[in-house]
Amino acid sequence: MKYKRKKNYWQQDIRNIEYLLALAKGILLIGIISYLFYGTWICTILFSPYLIWYIKSWEKQLVKKKQSKFRLQFKEAIQSLSAALNVGYSVENAMRETIKDLKGIYKKDDMILREFSYMIRQLQMNVSVETVLQNFAGRTGDEDVQTFVTVFNMAKRSGGDTMEIIRNAVRQMGEKIDVEREITTLVSGKKLELKIMTLIPLGMVLYMKISFPEFLDVLYGNLAGVIIMSICLLVYLVAYEMGRRIVEIEV
Repeated sequence: MKYKRKKNYWQQDIRNIEYLLALAKGILLIGIISYLFYGTWICTILFSPYLIWYIKSWEKQLVKKKQSKFRLQFKEAIQSLSAALNVGYSVENAMRETIKDLKGIYKKDDMILREFSYMIRQLQMNVSVETVLQNFAGRTGDEDVQTFVTVFNMAKRSGGDTMEIIRNAVRQMGEKIDVEREITTLVSGKKLELKIMTLIPLGMVLYMKISFPEFLDVLYGNLAGVIIMSICLLVYLVAYEMGRRIVEIEV
């Protein structure tokens, strides 16, 4: 089974092997839950629709990580662009100098390097800087990139101070990144606690199933047991979702 739903710029950057690994992890997870709560692996088939929600949730988290990483890369890119402009390069040549700096920092498959390489190729085909940057903002859909490109293009057309615009953009993005890092640091401990608390109930059931199987056997293979274990599973999933929403803070 291969998961192929790719709708936007960020999802297209997710490799097929990453989807397959996430899918395998999801199948393993519902298999363990089926075995612990119902005493059989067959229920894995019944819970297979859960994989859709699991993959979507995993994809959303991965996209957030990629966007956060890209914003940091973009900040460093425009800092390099600012340095090149400061020594007298035109915008076009400053972008060429920027990509030289980026190649010394990032791998060739990093998103910022791929994007700047693509923009350089567009410039070589005599596409205007304004159009190149506007297309770049459109592809990423990132709010910081769109704001920077809009203001930068307006200043370039009207003869404004592009250096001041870049300095302001770097400062604002730096402040935003610093806030994101502070929040990440504050909630990282809580996220670890959530993971531990999520595993404890499963660990307890597994321990009882191995050490005292007769205690759980009465709950397997009969309607009353299925109802009781289903209620327990529902409470477990609701508690996990509530905990996840508490520690997920949008910046």
